[in-house]
Amino acid sequence: MPVLNRIAAYAEEMKGWRRHLHANPELSFDCFTTAAYIVERLKEIGVDEIHPGIAKTGIVAIINGQGDGPTIGLRADMDALPIQEITGAEYASTIPGKMHACGHDGHVTMLLGAAKYLAETRRFKGRVALMFQPAEEDGAGGREMVNEGVMDRFAVDQVYGIHNAPNVPFGHFLTTPGALMASVDTAYVYLTGKGGHGATPHDCVDPIVALVGMISAIQTIIPRNIYALDEAVLSVTMVNSGTASNIIPEEAMFAATIRCFKPEVRALLKKRFYEIVEGHASAYGVQARIDYDWGYPATINHADQAAFATEVAAEIVGETSVDGNSVREMGSEDFSYMLEARKGAYLFMGTGPGAGLHHAAYDFNDEAAPIGASFFARLVERAQPLA
Repeated sequence: MPVLNRIAAYAEEMKGWRRHLHANPELSFDCFTTAAYIVERLKEIGVDEIHPGIAKTGIVAIINGQGDGPTIGLRADMDALPIQEITGAEYASTIPGKMHACGHDGHVTMLLGAAKYLAETRRFKGRVALMFQPAEEDGAGGREMVNEGVMDRFAVDQVYGIHNAPNVPFGHFLTTPGALMASVDTAYVYLTGKGGHGATPHDCVDPIVALVGMISAIQTIIPRNIYALDEAVLSVTMVNSGTASNIIPEEAMFAATIRCFKPEVRALLKKRFYEIVEGHASAYGVQARIDYDWGYPATINHADQAAFATEVAAEIVGETSVDGNSVREMGSEDFSYMLEARKGAYLFMGTGPGAGLHHAAYDFNDEAAPIGASFFARLVERAQPLA
């Protein structure tokens, strides 16, 4: 891999950073020790400004280039997941029930590696804003950083991010113009009927029968209300009710995850979901309460920036290892809020075989960190060249 030589020299140091972060995971916005560790590294690296405490534990660090120019934003998420690690690694999580199962420790490491190179060389105009973000997994930290004004405060002109991709060939980059990842909404439906003996259902109002009817009808929304070429997913993922085989329960609930790419499709999915639940509640004589969590929007790359990022990735890993028109996916990402606020692009970077994301056996491939750092560094040098 044609990794930048200077960054290749950081490989062991970057591995140390990553493994320290892996051993000390934190969740959501509570990334206090993670942020403190990042600030220590940034001071050692010699960035020009460090602004902590954004979105509670987020950080923006500034590196000035040579001469006037725009500011390019580079983002890394830094929160972990509530999973008990089973890797058995010597640097495994020291915090019970928490682990870096999505590679955010690697994302931070890649951005720190790029920062070290850029602070040393400064072969670019304008500025770089390094954005270390909490709460990607839970809490929409990207939205909170945007709402707290990072784009305007630091005059960010465009913004980029990377996510590692296990089981994608090592060093391969994937992205596409337009929608890359789906929006995600979550619906919780709580039903109340009239409980009683299982032998006398005529004296009861059975919420389970209503629940079954609702779930069956909800499955018709996508094939019968959504245009076939507008990809969408509606999966019922939780069902809870009952305490014994001879008792008709008073209450029942179910939950669903709802994903798509277009705002108008998203709105229609919500509308039909409410209509079906409320209509079935009336028909079955139960009361229904819906908690509909309007979650992350679709991650939509800007076409010019996606094409530019593809060119930079090809410079690092070769054209045959880059797909600039990859298949989009139904996962979601709160980098979407940053792409709503500024032009930019998001990419996946393959890390080779291994356990998948959000699995208790997952571990970031340290050999991939210099590749991601090189991509970030060359992105800056090419976006804001000295000459």
